[in-house]
Amino acid sequence: MNHLSGMDASFLHLETPETPMHVGGMHTLELPKGYSGDFYEDFRQHIVERLHVSEVFTRKLALMPFEMSNPVWVEDDDVDIDYHIRRVTLPKPGTAKQLEQYVARLHSSLLDRSRPLWEFFVIDGLEKKTGEPDRVALYTKVHHAGIDGQAGVALATAIMDLTPEPRKVKPPRELRRNHRYQLGMAELASAAVSNTLEQYVKLVKTLPDMARALQSVMLPQPGTPAAGKAAGSERRATGEFRLFGPKTLFNVSITNQRAYAARSIPLVEAKQIGKRFGYSLNDVVLATCGGAIRRYLSEYGALPRKSLTAAVPVSLREQGNTEANNQVSMTVMSLATDIEDPVARLAAINESSSAAKTMMGNFKAAIPTDFPSFGAPWLMSGLASMYGRSGLANSIPPVANVAVSNVPGIQATMYVCGARMLNYFPVSIASHGVALNITVQSYNGSLDYGLIACRRTVPDVADLAGFVVDEHRRLYAAAMQAAAADTAPAAGATTTEPAVSLVPSKPTAKARPKAAAVRKTVAGKAAPKTAGTAAVPKPTRRRSPALKTVASEPAVSKSASPGTAAAKTVSKPLRKPRSPASALH
Repeated sequence: MNHLSGMDASFLHLETPETPMHVGGMHTLELPKGYSGDFYEDFRQHIVERLHVSEVFTRKLALMPFEMSNPVWVEDDDVDIDYHIRRVTLPKPGTAKQLEQYVARLHSSLLDRSRPLWEFFVIDGLEKKTGEPDRVALYTKVHHAGIDGQAGVALATAIMDLTPEPRKVKPPRELRRNHRYQLGMAELASAAVSNTLEQYVKLVKTLPDMARALQSVMLPQPGTPAAGKAAGSERRATGEFRLFGPKTLFNVSITNQRAYAARSIPLVEAKQIGKRFGYSLNDVVLATCGGAIRRYLSEYGALPRKSLTAAVPVSLREQGNTEANNQVSMTVMSLATDIEDPVARLAAINESSSAAKTMMGNFKAAIPTDFPSFGAPWLMSGLASMYGRSGLANSIPPVANVAVSNVPGIQATMYVCGARMLNYFPVSIASHGVALNITVQSYNGSLDYGLIACRRTVPDVADLAGFVVDEHRRLYAAAMQAAAADTAPAAGATTTEPAVSLVPSKPTAKARPKAAAVRKTVAGKAAPKTAGTAAVPKPTRRRSPALKTVASEPAVSKSASPGTAAAKTVSKPLRKPRSPASALH
């Protein structure tokens, strides 16, 4: 028997009608030129021929007696393919907004636990312009108990192809059917007891590693990076070690109704932003989301003075591991929503993410993905139901305000039944207390953002998605402005002397701006410098008078706070504030 791990099973136990625990994707497919077939029928047959390539398609749950332990996966040798793959036709005109609305509706319903936990929908009737190829959409959902983000990418690779011509898949071996719909009570009970004992043994073995990891965080050795960060008053000033985030309109109990929006930005531009300022792609994604959320809350007059925080998944998966399960943990990072300047916000987020990565590096090897589960199903399910119905999420401080996830994807054009896949928009999970989830999937040169939220809490999630694109443009404009300043000759410099660079062409750890220093610069408390860029490096040789003049020239402050002017031009009139119950500070 294949037992669910403690982490996998927790997604089952925490599921309620208001908080479905499945994840999915929305893809637009461009049909081949001159295609005259029925794509639904072709896709259905395509999946039938590949059911055996992933165990996700054919395994289902077998519950333990009295739910005293986690369920087990068993093989379903009679998959009802017509139930799992369905056709939907959008009403005219079939706009992108209509598609997003329908995906939100499909994502709000629970999966049938008596069947394998997946459903695919072929959606036709999409709007097209004259001369464009016909298009269809594909919406997929799979329960989170079976896969995490990386396992989902592996599943997509199994059912999709790298060429318009589908690859030949070797048929499965003929297996002998036992025609047993359910396992016996005694067999299940015996398996539950033995599995629980194994889990306790695993837990005891990991206790020394967990203790050492905890000690390294609580009592870091003098001289280590962790010790320096823990002792620095500047880190405490940023609010990085706050246990709870500020209360916002996202941190409430939710319903099962969903709102969804999807947007794409060029991956190369996001990478250029990170490279120009010396930060990671993940930092750029968090800064983009932080800026969008800041603007959204500001328009409602509901932006807290303290920075919002994001729950960010951290993969525990070994390189090359494609098992269909969950190998992930969670950390909390700042979104720096208290900083208006986009470059300064990016610098502050880098500080927060660096501290979180240091802490996770100490803990990662000791985080268990399996743990004892005796009595866990009914206990966790009862607590989850009580938490949602009691409205506790409306009153207690949130550990994180929103969820933000960045999943590395496939950097090649994928095909399904000969149709070219144009995008890979994720559709994730909103939960009580965290009504907004932003998940990003990279695919074939783009960053595809999928925003899922409780419809009653964030009905205008499409506006927030638009702000994501706007914030990306602000950051990209700042990066290009910094690049131009880096390459342009400085005023007054002679032809025999090199111009002073405001931004290093290859930023190093020492050259990266500290968030506190950037904030002081923006506030005018320090000598004029370009916001979000490194200070002018001191040459080791004696400078000429021309260079001294350039270095002290007040005109360089014209490039300070890049993107600030753009922010003023795109701002909208203040929205009507929500009722006191929803517009929480």
